[in-house]
Amino acid sequence: MQKATLRGTAIGLIVPALIIAAWQGVAMMGWVNPQVLPSPVAVVERWIAYLLPVAPYDGTGSKLAWMFSGELIIDSIGSMYRVIVGFLIGAGLALPIGLAMGASNRVYAWLNPLFQLLRPIPPIAYIPLSILWFGLGNPPAVFLIVLGAFFPVLMNTIAGVRQVDSIYLRAAKNLGASQRTMFLRVILPAAVPYILAGVRIGIGTAFIVVIVSEMIAVNNGLGFRILEAREYFWSDKIIAGMITIGLWGLAIDVGMNRLNNHLLRWHRGLEH
Repeated sequence: MQKATLRGTAIGLIVPALIIAAWQGVAMMGWVNPQVLPSPVAVVERWIAYLLPVAPYDGTGSKLAWMFSGELIIDSIGSMYRVIVGFLIGAGLALPIGLAMGASNRVYAWLNPLFQLLRPIPPIAYIPLSILWFGLGNPPAVFLIVLGAFFPVLMNTIAGVRQVDSIYLRAAKNLGASQRTMFLRVILPAAVPYILAGVRIGIGTAFIVVIVSEMIAVNNGLGFRILEAREYFWSDKIIAGMITIGLWGLAIDVGMNRLNNHLLRWHRGLEH
């Protein structure tokens, strides 16, 4: 199993390695303006400078705090804080509403038209209103992330509950299960794969929205730093920030995938 995982990882690194090699070759040949497209080496150098503390240690205060005082670390912490808070609020609202809409035709009939009207509106369209309502800083960014995370979790939860196989429902009824038991022991477990898929999509959307919101309403974070670098034509820092976003996104997706695999072992018949 570990050999297969390592082999899959190695195969997955081939294409990125070829792209980076071609990119470095083009930069070394001078075929592109380094101001427009800096070399991978220049990007790595900028990324390291972005990661390290801005000023040397002066002996005052905690050395550990100084070691983690680099712009990249502070910006990453700020962005991840907004993602986590916004996602938890959005998913926390979407899950009970989605369960209620999926389990009750009456609740679905009441709420579905409203959510179908709001769902196609991208969170970015709410930026002017979010600034008007909440001002600048974390509140408007969190509000936008809540919107970005809410609908994927909501729609997948509704779909999961409403698409439970009727065989399970009939079997539970024949065994005399009450409505509460049927919901908790049959409908909810059967809907878990859909819910987790919605959670995975929702947290990915939240990470996209936080970058956009930081470019507009916040004065720190990865999105803000990319916008700042653009103002000074620091292409290497822009790409370094983009790579950081990609790494965080990859880490989140891998973590969610492993969590899904762990929680759904019973669904795949891997739990004895």
